[in-house]
Amino acid sequence: MSLENAPDEVKLAVDLIVLLEENRFPARPVLRALEVGMRAYASQ
Repeated sequence: MSLENAPDEVKLAVDLIVLLEENRFPARPVLRALEVGMRAYASQ
């Protein structure tokens, strides 16, 4: 499956991964930040 035809959540995940890798963020703070973001976004 090409990214062009992928579901929006897959496209967004790929964009996030690229952004994080390009900026060389360490894994642990990234995962913690994603948890915080998920909780905040879910409570909206």
